[in-house]
Amino acid sequence: MRVPDVEEEKLIIKKKRGTKIIMKKYISGIVTGILFAVLIYMLKTYDVAAVGPDGTSVGFSTINTKIHDYTGVNMQWYEITDMIGYAALGICALFGFAGLVQLIKRRSFAKVDKTIYSLAGLYIVVIGLYIFFERFIINYRPIIMPGASAPEASFPSSHTMLIITVMASTSMVLGKYIKSGFLKAVIGILCAAVIIVTVYGRLICGVHWFTDIIGGILLSVTLVEFFGGVLHSAWKSDRVRYGHVPTHEENIVFTDNASGSGEVIEGRAARNSGSDKGYTPKH
Repeated sequence: MRVPDVEEEKLIIKKKRGTKIIMKKYISGIVTGILFAVLIYMLKTYDVAAVGPDGTSVGFSTINTKIHDYTGVNMQWYEITDMIGYAALGICALFGFAGLVQLIKRRSFAKVDKTIYSLAGLYIVVIGLYIFFERFIINYRPIIMPGASAPEASFPSSHTMLIITVMASTSMVLGKYIKSGFLKAVIGILCAAVIIVTVYGRLICGVHWFTDIIGGILLSVTLVEFFGGVLHSAWKSDRVRYGHVPTHEENIVFTDNASGSGEVIEGRAARNSGSDKGYTPKH
């Protein structure tokens, strides 16, 4: 019976550690998803009262009313958080552009980074949930918005969901595309600061009930945790196949064995490999 060498043992340990991380992510996502569902149920059954505009009702009416009366309405914060929302959409567009560039250069959908596909899937789910809660309304805003003639859907806070999901997922993929540890730390801190400012600003601007913000947080955490599980699964498969997670700096363009195109492997990884078969990169 052959005894695994040191490198094989390290890879086995990494695989086991990766599996644990993936399971923790999925379990955490399930827990927050259940809490989100429980919150929806409670909003329809606990302390429901017609305290909103035009006689609209909301659950947890006592605490929601007290917090809204305390914060009041501040449209300046509403505009600030709106601008942050546009910035988040810009980040989504940036990753989309990166994927398009990879597709053009590599001439194959299969060779676009799995990270880009994972982000795209996450963004599509966010859009789908936004549309869903606009059609199936849980509760309405505590105010009628300027220029509107009737109350609008309010739960969950879509801005809170968008910002937390985009900023958290961006922080998670930084290591794939940025080499500098200092720059990654700075961007990570900025992402966290943007999340805090958005949650705070969206609450005190007065266009949401307190429970709308809580719902946005729970739903976004659920999405981010499941995204983390998917992302680590993709990275784990890369680690098994190549011995590590290929970085953007390596600019790896793997040969499509199925098509037999014989395309050259580019970047630093190519200098460590004679062909696409048996590729063993540096660690």
